[in-house]
Amino acid sequence: MIKTNDLRFRELLAIAIGGMVGGGIFTILGISVSMVGALAPFAIALGGGVAWFAAYSYVKLGLYYKDEGATYAFFKRTYPQSNLAASFIGWYTIFGYISTLALYAYTFSSYGISGFSFGDNELIRKLVAIGIIWIFALINIWSVKGMGRLEDIMVYAKLFILLIISLALIFFAKTDLSTFSSMLVKDFSTTPILNILIVSSVTFVAYEGFQLVINAVNEMENPDKNIPKAIFSAIILVALIYFIIALSAILAIPTDDLIKNKEYALAAGAKEIMGNLGGNLVVLGAILATSSAINGTLFGSSRQMARIADDGYLPSLISQRKNNIPKTAIITMAGVASLLIAIGGLRLILEFGSITFLLVSLLMAIANFKIRKQTKSSTTITVVSILGLLTGTVLILFYEYQSNPEQLVFIMILYGLLSLSAWGYARLHPNS
Repeated sequence: MIKTNDLRFRELLAIAIGGMVGGGIFTILGISVSMVGALAPFAIALGGGVAWFAAYSYVKLGLYYKDEGATYAFFKRTYPQSNLAASFIGWYTIFGYISTLALYAYTFSSYGISGFSFGDNELIRKLVAIGIIWIFALINIWSVKGMGRLEDIMVYAKLFILLIISLALIFFAKTDLSTFSSMLVKDFSTTPILNILIVSSVTFVAYEGFQLVINAVNEMENPDKNIPKAIFSAIILVALIYFIIALSAILAIPTDDLIKNKEYALAAGAKEIMGNLGGNLVVLGAILATSSAINGTLFGSSRQMARIADDGYLPSLISQRKNNIPKTAIITMAGVASLLIAIGGLRLILEFGSITFLLVSLLMAIANFKIRKQTKSSTTITVVSILGLLTGTVLILFYEYQSNPEQLVFIMILYGLLSLSAWGYARLHPNS
């Protein structure tokens, strides 16, 4: 972790990029190609556009409140008289982080065991995913200093390896640009625009993490300048990184292979065209990316979870700390994420996470609209953000309704339980 009380732009940019590039690209690639073919790089990059509009309200609220509590604090302070608002944003935000924690762990497992004979065994995949969550939970409980040093190494290493992977895939590309152009024309003429928009919405979870910059608002220089500069620059750079990786994968790996091996598409394809060295390089990149994301998510979100419990919107037991480490919150997050992995597959976790963060971002946009004069926000951009995030949420739900209605029912049950719990804690709050 950066050991300075005067974080500059380049450090903030690294925090934002490190928070976003957490293994999402490894997870979403195969699923995206299965839905939109050669258009996947563009649809994934378009997801960055959705993230930009989501970030707009975070930036404006962050500059106005300058509160390291970010999402939860912004909504609570915008609606200070509403316990229900505070409770709902608290529960949704925490479960959004829990779903991404499960997603990162599942991706870690899918790539980590992909080279073994039992790589397709769903039970083993889930056991490994649950195991890695608890390993990082123990690291976070054991030592903040140890966690920070480990995070530094993983963030920089994963970005370097992602660059090497992209260059290697381009070097071994079997599809020239002329053939790729023909594929684009064909897929564009046969793929419904709705599918492209759905992919952009589903991949939104791969951009989650930019708001981590705001958590460091008390430790940065010139936040009025550096918060927007770091967040918007990071979103553009991450969209470019995702676009290059997706494009190089499609140029180098047959589309059928990417679709067939959804959970570990890059590793399987790289091994096929570059041998064991290529496959192992991708596996190492995925493991580093997901490990860094698991570690960072547990660290940051467990502290936010403890703060919400301090305020009375989660069980008071979760607020307990030892040596300033929210051990109970870390254990709770690890336990619930493990349960989500046990009962759901990759697609359920991915879509639940995307829906949750779209909903949370929508609530941020609504809060920003309420105080847009104070935050000096553009009414037009804020309204477009609200409509875009609402559309993205509806598109994922529509896709689920069409393709897997049983899973949609399960997701709705999860949200029903979340909403009921949030309502219950709002009613029980001492100030109600």
